[in-house]
Amino acid sequence: MSTKSEKSLNELESPATEVTVEIPERHVFEQCPRCRHIVDQNKIAANFDVCPRCGAHLRIGARRRLEITVDGGSFEEWDEHLATTDFLHFPGYSEKLERARKKSGELDAVICGRASIGGQPCAIFIMNGEFMMGSMGIVVGEKICRLFERAQDLKLPVVGFTVSGGARMQEGATSLMQMAKVSGAVRRHSESGLAYFVVLTDPTTGGVTASFAMEADVTLAEPGALIGFAGPRVVEQTIHKHLPEGFQHSEFQLKHGFVDLIVKRDELPATIAELLSLYAGKIPADGSPHEIHFKAQGLPASLIKIARDAIAHTSGESSIYERVKYVRSSKHPTPLELLKHGCKGFIEMHGDRCFGDDEGVVAGVAWTESRIFTVIMTERGKSTHERLMRNFGAANPEGYRKANRMMKQAEKFGRPVVCLIDTSGAYPGIGAEERGQGEAIASDIVEMSGLGVPEVACIVGEGGSGGALALAVANKVLMFSNAVYSVVSPESCATILWKTPKNVEDAAAALHLTAEDLLDLGIVDQVVDDAGKDIDALSKNLFSTVETTLDELSELSASELEKQRYRRFREIGGGWLCSL
Repeated sequence: MSTKSEKSLNELESPATEVTVEIPERHVFEQCPRCRHIVDQNKIAANFDVCPRCGAHLRIGARRRLEITVDGGSFEEWDEHLATTDFLHFPGYSEKLERARKKSGELDAVICGRASIGGQPCAIFIMNGEFMMGSMGIVVGEKICRLFERAQDLKLPVVGFTVSGGARMQEGATSLMQMAKVSGAVRRHSESGLAYFVVLTDPTTGGVTASFAMEADVTLAEPGALIGFAGPRVVEQTIHKHLPEGFQHSEFQLKHGFVDLIVKRDELPATIAELLSLYAGKIPADGSPHEIHFKAQGLPASLIKIARDAIAHTSGESSIYERVKYVRSSKHPTPLELLKHGCKGFIEMHGDRCFGDDEGVVAGVAWTESRIFTVIMTERGKSTHERLMRNFGAANPEGYRKANRMMKQAEKFGRPVVCLIDTSGAYPGIGAEERGQGEAIASDIVEMSGLGVPEVACIVGEGGSGGALALAVANKVLMFSNAVYSVVSPESCATILWKTPKNVEDAAAALHLTAEDLLDLGIVDQVVDDAGKDIDALSKNLFSTVETTLDELSELSASELEKQRYRRFREIGGGWLCSL
């Protein structure tokens, strides 16, 4: 008689018996370099290689980047067989190259090709930090240069992802020359009217930062990425000081004017697809990342009542100064509110690429149901905190230089320019003078005078002196019926001429700063009624007028637009001249 254990053994040996052995799922853990927590690699991978605890964007290889960015099956690789040699016989370079190739599975530090992102075609290069920290040698330079040349021939925009420790020392001065080589290709591609978008990832330093990483039409960056020319160790060795927290990171670069947007990794494909669409002159599809949703923005849809009826219909000198006080108050709708209620979408660009990002000037690309345009605004803000942040709409030189950058970009892509103006004037501070306030304003005036695209300026609140004119040298100037526009503020006028601010009401009347006055003087072309309208009605009325005006101007060629603009300003004041 068989025992129980013998029976079990016989059953196991029987070919008719199936045994399922459950192997537990294997979990591999790694430590986040920022928060130091141990995290399951599966969770990190499912979260686009971003730490689910602290949001740190971990470094990833080029193929992984390609996988999570482009449309599946759309990538066609170019020049994949190019490889370098140890042509300078640099000590240990051959061995280092061999190790890098085995580790990364790549021949060098960049992959190039064509693909589509969100259905939008592009040429794309992705640098690979897994290959000698993405250092730039002759292969990197050659492949990226060829990519821009081929993209130019195919009329494709370029999307680039940078990660690099700088020029490759083992290839000597030839690696240095790649900076000039690629920059020349970028320039030629740009002069063909084609767009270039770059995403700066951790780290982007050295010769790559000092060339093609900073030459794009739109510069994006991942959160927390190290971005700089000299690496932090070099800086510390030079100045013999510890660097402040966050120095050279994406957020630092945004604040100092060198990055347009910081975009989380999971939002990059949709954002890039939106940009590719906009810069090709196509309205983005519904659901684009920067479509305006009032609830998401925290703005009321139609609750703001423009309580101006009393101001609009009163008469007498004192009421004119009341208009000035009203347009400066928090009850008055700001340009950003008008845009958010009057447009379908808006993507803001940041920075002057020289010093900083002035919050008092808001600029970017906006779109309605039927038109894409560059918009530039002076913005006061609503709350006390926001007004302080935006310097009450008084722009610094970096604000005007940001505007100048966006004007040039608008001309490159054939987009009209719309300026919404509400400012007491340019900021008259020590720092502003040190950084060239007058030059910055003058450069904007000259740039607007010669742009080959339609320009419409709208005085929607206060137009203060040269700080307002810097954005108002347009083919057509519109003005809200209760806005004001003057050579100087009533307060300054009273103080200068009457030596006392008590005469401010007399000054306001004497300056002829109302819409009715300025229409008679030929300073503005059309008055847009803004009395008694809620924010929705006012915004729609404004942008409907803007679009009608742009329709008329779009009939003119680039040279005709420039000539019309010149004649418009040339004729102002001529009717009051006399000979003595």
